[in-house]
Amino acid sequence: MLYASRLIDMKQARIPTTTVEQTVDKITSSGRITRLDQQQFMATLLSLDTLNSTEQALINRVFDLLRAGRLRVVD
Repeated sequence: MLYASRLIDMKQARIPTTTVEQTVDKITSSGRITRLDQQQFMATLLSLDTLNSTEQALINRVFDLLRAGRLRVVD
């Protein structure tokens, strides 16, 4: 039950594109991604609204950097 309620909370926690852009800028400039950054991205991905092309490109950029080992995951 806790997991289901957490997913609902994440779906409702839609962040604006400007925040996505700011978060991606912070992540790429520091070379690190925090748990909070990860939670914001998951909330966006799981939101009821569709992502626009800018949001998709920004989030894909972060995932590409993660896959390439160019970002460090920190708590």
